[in-house]
Amino acid sequence: MSVTVEAVLAQVPEWAGRRVECVPITGGLSHQVLSVRTGDQRYVLRLLDPAVSLVGLGVPMEQEIANTVLAAETGAGPRVVRVLPEHSALVLEYVDGETLSAADVPQHIEGIALACRLLHSGRAFGNEFEVFAKLAELAGLCRAHDLGLPEGFEQRQPEIDALRRALAAHPLPKVPCHNDLLAENFLAQDDRVRIVDYQLSGMNDPGFELGDIAAEAQLDPEQTERLARAYFGAELTGALVARVRLYALMSDYTWTLWFRIHHGLLPSKAGDFDYAAEAAGKWGRALAVLDGPEYGRLVAAV
Repeated sequence: MSVTVEAVLAQVPEWAGRRVECVPITGGLSHQVLSVRTGDQRYVLRLLDPAVSLVGLGVPMEQEIANTVLAAETGAGPRVVRVLPEHSALVLEYVDGETLSAADVPQHIEGIALACRLLHSGRAFGNEFEVFAKLAELAGLCRAHDLGLPEGFEQRQPEIDALRRALAAHPLPKVPCHNDLLAENFLAQDDRVRIVDYQLSGMNDPGFELGDIAAEAQLDPEQTERLARAYFGAELTGALVARVRLYALMSDYTWTLWFRIHHGLLPSKAGDFDYAAEAAGKWGRALAVLDGPEYGRLVAAV
C-alpha cells in the first residue's frame, strides 16, 4: 500500500482503529481507484491525480469533486461518503453492480437513458463543457507538445466549423452532463444504471451526452435512435436523432486527440491499455462518418 493511500485512509474517521483492506479497481484510464473493505462495509476510494487536469485531460480536481457531489444528489452517481480535499480524494458508496462493456450497452439502453435524465435534472455544475472548444484546446496541446495531429486534421477543419454552426443553429438547453460515457463508466444493478467518474463533467448539450454514449459503445444508427427515443420520449424528432448522431461523430473526432495526448504526456499510466490504437480507431470511425453517404443528410436535418 502506498504512502499516499495510507495518508488518505488515516483521514477517514469511520476507518480509525479498524482493519482496512484495499484492492485496486482496474480498468480506469487516469486516476487511482480502490475498493476498501472494513468489517462488513465496502467503499470506493477515488484518488485524483493532479497531472490529469494539469495536462488538460480533465476538469480541475476541485471541480470534479464538486460535480461528483452534485451527481450523487440526483441518484445517478454513487453516494459521496466523505470528501478529502487536502488529498484530492473521495470516499464513495460501493455500488455492487456489473461494470458494463460496450457489448452490454444495447441491453441497458433504457436504464442508461434514465440515469442520464436523472443526472441532467440535477443542480447546475459550476463549469461548462463544449466539445468544439475542447477539440480546439486538445489540438493546441498536441501542437504545443509536438505530439502531432491525425493525418488530414487541418484539412478537415472547414467541415468541422460548418458542423459547429449547424448544431449551434438550434441549441438545446445546457444540463449537467458527464461527457465521457464509455461503457465502463456505467454500473448496472438489475434494471438500474449508475454513472461514475466525473473527470470531464460540465454543463453541456444533452445531445452530446447521448452521442458520446453511442460513439463509445459503437452503436449502429438503429441503436442510436433507440437511445435517443429512450431519452427524449415523445419529444423525439428527426432533427434530434440527427443531432445525437452528429455528436457521436464529434465524440470520436475529439477524443482521438485526448488519447494522443494521454499516450504522449502520461505514458506511465498506460499499463496494458493501448492509447495510440484507441486514438487510431476513433479517428477512423470519425472519418467514415464524415465521408459517408448520410453525413450531408444529417447536417441538413439538424
